[in-house]
Amino acid sequence: MGAWKKGIPVKKSIPVKKIIWNTLFLAAVFGLTIYGVFHGEDLEAMTGAIREADMRWLIPGLALVLVFIWGESIILWHMLASFGIRLRKRICFLFSSAGFFFSCITPSASGGQPAQVYFMKKEKIPIPVAAVILMVVTITYKLVLVVIGAGVVCFGRGFMHRYLEEILPVFYLGLSLNVFCVAFMTLLVFCPSLTEFFLCKGLALLERLRFVRHKEERGRKLGKSMEVYGETALYLKRNVGLIFRVILITFVQRMALFFVTWTVYQAFGMSGTPLWDVVLLQAVISVSVDMLPLPGGMGISEALFMTIFAPVFGTVLLPAMVLSRGMGYYGELLVSAVFTIVAQLYYMFRRERQT
Repeated sequence: MGAWKKGIPVKKSIPVKKIIWNTLFLAAVFGLTIYGVFHGEDLEAMTGAIREADMRWLIPGLALVLVFIWGESIILWHMLASFGIRLRKRICFLFSSAGFFFSCITPSASGGQPAQVYFMKKEKIPIPVAAVILMVVTITYKLVLVVIGAGVVCFGRGFMHRYLEEILPVFYLGLSLNVFCVAFMTLLVFCPSLTEFFLCKGLALLERLRFVRHKEERGRKLGKSMEVYGETALYLKRNVGLIFRVILITFVQRMALFFVTWTVYQAFGMSGTPLWDVVLLQAVISVSVDMLPLPGGMGISEALFMTIFAPVFGTVLLPAMVLSRGMGYYGELLVSAVFTIVAQLYYMFRRERQT
């Protein structure tokens, strides 16, 4: 099987060197993040503040993380059903957990979709079907961020002036990258022939300039990968109502994760900042870091939190960041890791029963 199949990278196995490299990269980023966040800070005071927080508020926070992961599984369940593929919702939850886990630990979330395709194949879901579904999920996932970011820019001038002055370049960069990504993927979907023309010309130019070697196999793979975009366009045209529902579910899904920071705000007994300011500030962080080539936006997310939430959390800023990030990213990572292991064990035992 080639490295690319119908537009989605699928491999029989992940090379050991790549696993080692990703692990070392993740460990290095994590180490630098820990050093950058806690260097020079009073860790005893931080842990004391966390102990004084009302931990009962963290229960709904963790529940919101589960809602976030479950939301994508509902989307996958609906879209698979539109292809006549009926699966239990808990199986789709395993798909979404694997996607989130590998997205969390790989740069630019590049490992999420291949992991989902890997598990979908175990249910005999055709790769073209999986590719179309995951393409739609990706577009709607980023579209929600674009809508939120554009809404802040167009209607939140006072909000931006009050909270975002110091990080506006990063916010505008993240929003621009998301806009470009959504626009480019939409172009791929609805104008596949035009896109294929430009990509082929671009590939020919790179070969002529000797940036890449000429390989006929590369051209064939490009042609195969473009087929999925035509199939996606046809799917979108035939399922407008479903796509609208997917967008609504995605919006609820993403807002659930943004609300985690509000539960942290309540855990510290804070007041004075409107709920939607807290939620939108967390959304701004996601808009800013979503397209950056760091696992889970690690490092930059913490730095942005410490900057824009300073007037919100005041003296408990660092403990609030630890709890918010701990649930919103590391909690998600832990939950998705557990269910990714469950998925692997489930399919392993099922294969043994069938043999």
